[in-house]
Amino acid sequence: MSKDASLRDALRVPHGPISVAGFDAGAKPLAPKSKRLEHDLEQMADLQERLWAESTGGGRRRVLLVLQGMDTAGKGGVVTHAIGAFGPIGVQYTAFKKPTEEERAHDFLWRIRERLPGAGMIGVFDRSHYEDVLVVRVHDLVPKAEWEARYDVINAFEQELVDGGTTVLKVFLHVSYDVQRERLLRRLARPDKHWKFNPADVDERARWDDYMAAYDAVLERTNTDAAPWYVVPADHKTYRNWAVAELLRETLAELDPHYPQPDLDVESLRARLAPPH
Repeated sequence: MSKDASLRDALRVPHGPISVAGFDAGAKPLAPKSKRLEHDLEQMADLQERLWAESTGGGRRRVLLVLQGMDTAGKGGVVTHAIGAFGPIGVQYTAFKKPTEEERAHDFLWRIRERLPGAGMIGVFDRSHYEDVLVVRVHDLVPKAEWEARYDVINAFEQELVDGGTTVLKVFLHVSYDVQRERLLRRLARPDKHWKFNPADVDERARWDDYMAAYDAVLERTNTDAAPWYVVPADHKTYRNWAVAELLRETLAELDPHYPQPDLDVESLRARLAPPH
């Protein structure tokens, strides 16, 4: 990858009508020629520490990584291999499941707001508010007029986050229909992976075309300049993990967080710590 090449530019969803089918799930845009993930993860860890440290000096910036994708696309793998490079301080991970009764009693963004990252934090959403224009749409859980209105609500919400100092990084992990089948079969072939298998995943797979149509709408209608979408090909796990890590690294490098410079009388403090004569 050339020094000036940007993965964000390569993977960013263009404005206009979108078809997920037009993206190659097996592609490897700007894939590094050598195994550089370890080096990149070290740089990411340094940048993340600086972002957290910056907040201790009054900085208000933070990052929110939104991971969306079909079952087996690799949200968990990304969290393990890319987000795992960060220290536990300054990172907040949330996996959104089926809404609870309490969550259903509020508007669809209530539970999202409850888990937004604080200053200096990197928040990771494994699924997100987008489920309310994906699953809800595919399964016809609310009237069409209700989920249709949510696109504009989401755009306004994300603009609000950006205006408040949050960098929103939205990633669609794009796995192909055939590779999803292979991954599901591999889980069934290994008893130690049966705990990860949910029979409902097969039911959802039967609705593949409906989900692709729903993702087409998401990528087209919520792809704003303030919070753009990136499509990461997810058929190759190593590339997928590197790509999300690189998107994060580029994002953090652009933020260029700095360690705070407290007003310390260093020489006086050194003198006080000097061993007694």
